Amino acid sequence: MNYLTAEQKQEFFKQYGKSNTDTGSPEGQIAIFSHRISHLTEHLKKNRKDYATQRSLLKLVGKRRRLLDYLKDRDIERYRAIIKALNLRK
Repeated sequence: MNYLTAEQKQEFFKQYGKSNTDTGSPEGQIAIFSHRISHLTEHLKKNRKDYATQRSLLKLVGKRRRLLDYLKDRDIERYRAIIKALNLRK
């Protein structure tokens, strides 16, 4: 059931955060949320009527949005870096 192992999570935090144990950094959390969002989006393409997953996807997008807003207010350079690294804007 768990599609994201502890090792994969550590890789995300290592790549986007300060270290692989820095689980609280906004960049690391945004990266993990983005991975989960893409995973749920693929699931919903196959299972259109799965409304519980649809709701959790919307909640996840909102969480990521709030974290991005927080980062934008605190440090615009880190915000721009994570947007570019994760390719979030078109």
